[in-house]
Parts: sequence; C-alpha cells; structure tokens
Amino acid sequence: MTTRLVTVDIGGTHARFAIAEVAADGAITLGEPATLHTSDHASFQTAWEDFARQQGGSLPDAVAIAVAGPVGGEVIRFTNNPWIIRPALIPEKLGAARYSVVNDFGAVGHAVARAAPDHFIHLAGPDEPLPASGTISIVGPGTGLGVAHVWRDGGAYRVQATEGGHIDFAPLDSIEDALLARLRQRYRRVSVERVVSGPGIVDIYEALAAMEGRAIQPLDDRTLWQLGTSGEDSLAAAAVDRFCLSLGAVAGDIALAQGACGVVIAGGLGLRIRDTLLQSGFASRFRAKGRFEGLMAGLPVKLITHPQPGLFGAAAAFASEHLK
Repeated sequence: MTTRLVTVDIGGTHARFAIAEVAADGAITLGEPATLHTSDHASFQTAWEDFARQQGGSLPDAVAIAVAGPVGGEVIRFTNNPWIIRPALIPEKLGAARYSVVNDFGAVGHAVARAAPDHFIHLAGPDEPLPASGTISIVGPGTGLGVAHVWRDGGAYRVQATEGGHIDFAPLDSIEDALLARLRQRYRRVSVERVVSGPGIVDIYEALAAMEGRAIQPLDDRTLWQLGTSGEDSLAAAAVDRFCLSLGAVAGDIALAQGACGVVIAGGLGLRIRDTLLQSGFASRFRAKGRFEGLMAGLPVKLITHPQPGLFGAAAAFASEHLK
C-alpha cells in the first residue's frame, strides 16, 4: 500500500512543499516541489493554504514538517524566521490525521541515511563510500549552520539533530583574529554560525576590506556570493576562500567531537558552491587538527547532491515514525 503525504522543509528564507509517496517497500518518491518565501507569508498556515491552492485545493491527510530550529514543547519557534508552529493544533489547522515534526537537519540526517550513493560527490579524504556502520557527521551552511549526526549499524540507523552551529567560533590565524574582533563589537558571543553561513560572507568581506583600509559599498550576501564565486571581485573571492577555510575547520571540529567515521556537507549553500569547495583550502583545514591530522585524513568527506534532502528526509522521518 502506498502512503501519500505532504512533506515540508521550512528554513529561514524559504518554505518548500511537495507531495511524497512512500511505497510498501519503503521507497520514497517526491512530486514537483513548490518553493515559497517565508517573508511573503504571515504564518505557516497561510503558506500551507497557498500550496493547497496550487494543488487544486485538497491535500493528503498526513504531513511531515522539517523546521529550522529546536523541536519539542508546545510551541516551535524558528531560529531565522518569525513563524511559530503549535504541533497540537496541526490536526485541526491542517487536517492531518498523522504528522511528524523534525528538526531540519534531523531531516537531512534521514536523507543522508537513505539517499543512494549517486547522490553524493567526493570532497576530501579517501575516495570511498561512507561507512555502513558508525557515526556520520553532517554540517550544512545555509541561512544558518545546521549540524546533525547519523549512527548506522548495517541497515538500521538513528538520527540526532543538534544545535552544533552555535558552538564558539575559534580563529586559527591573524585574519580570523581580526574577523572575531570585528564580530565581538556587535555580539556578546560569536558562534560559528556568524561566520559559516550564507549571511556570514558579509562580515568576512567587510573584515578583509578593513584590513586593507579599503572603502567599500555595502553589499548583501547574495551579491557577494555571486561576485566571489564568479571571480568578478577579487576581495569577494578572497572572502569566499576564507569561508571555505572556516567551513573545513568547523566540519573537522564537529567530526572530532562526534567521533565520526565520515562527514557529509549539506545545506543549500554547500551545493551551490561545490565547485569552489573542491578547489579551496577546505580539505587542508579539515585535516589540520594537530596530533589528529592522520585520523582526519582517513575520513571520507562527501557533499550530498540530492536536490531536496530536507523534503526527502522529512518524508523518511515520517515513514520511520508511522509506517514501520
């Protein structure tokens, strides 16, 4: 018997919706996704109603929701957008008899555990498949920085979402010392998410400009990513290189803390800059852990290329909870 459900992935900037089907053998297929801007909708319910209209007015009575923030409790608040969700009201408000709510990077963890090998490309370490047993760390830059891990034992797996994106930022050279000093003028505490996320490129760029005494025009993060990855602006390109170094360092720290035997880079930004990552200092910073450099060099590091890991993973989480 095939189960149809709505699967939703809500981030800081976008809310993605799709109809998913879970076959009797557990295989998951996604319909064409719809991407809505969170800033265009007053609440999750109005975005839900917009998607329902796009689907002709009716939706399946089951829903899987991945949210960018901690889950649990009576009210779910998002880290980077103003919506709230009250899980107890989901059956009444959405007409869903069954539902699952998971952290967005918990959903990505399910996607990492279930995605086919051809949905990964090699970034660093030995060019071999992710181990079938042990812990796989997942780090994903986007509007924020998502962190999770998957523990696998053959065919079984468990996912643990975390708030690892909010650990302290640790500078590793004089440029990052200057970046941290700049950020400390604005924030009492500087987490890695302030640097290793899409918006973080603005502070990196402005810190590099200040080091060189350059007068610059304020630019938003989207513009800087375009200028930096295309090479049109040398200072923006330097900021992108610095971002890749910091991402490598943070991914290595997470892998050490979680006892990982493999690492996956996820997140919308990671996928968009994959070619840049491959040519950057990401891999060298990932390995640069002093006495543990040999250990780090032995860990396979992959980039997940599934086009909708949040939607796919949310559906997998629903199947794990309701369709065992």
